[in-house]
Amino acid sequence: MFRGVFEHAIDGKGRTSLPAKIREVLVANYDERLIVTTGLDACLHAYPVREWESLEAALAKRSVLEPGIKQLMRLYVAGAQECPIDKMGRVLVPPSLRAHAGLEKEVVWAGMVKVIELWSAAGWKQARETAMAEANGADIAKVLADLRS
Repeated sequence: MFRGVFEHAIDGKGRTSLPAKIREVLVANYDERLIVTTGLDACLHAYPVREWESLEAALAKRSVLEPGIKQLMRLYVAGAQECPIDKMGRVLVPPSLRAHAGLEKEVVWAGMVKVIELWSAAGWKQARETAMAEANGADIAKVLADLRS
């Protein structure tokens, strides 16, 4: 499972280092390839290939006439790109994906169990602040209790 928040730089070519802890999980459980796509927020989602293929298989069983499916495919699946990890542990993020998330100098990798989010540093700060402001302790406690049962 992917967890933790890691700050890294991204260069002008779009290369950023995959955090060592995330890479360890990726290599131990998958391979060294990620499918990166636009998040519904101003971030990117990076999936191990096997997890992405499971998502695609689940979507393939659904009708494009079903509400939300066509939009999800257009927004989430169509822009997905395979981004292998080089020998130095870097991921090359394509320009269209960098533009979606506003990735310029500083980025934040956030482990989210089976997916990894990639944010601009400013975007991550804003997302955290929004989550804190909207968080309802009772709702979070209920989710945690449900997960434990």
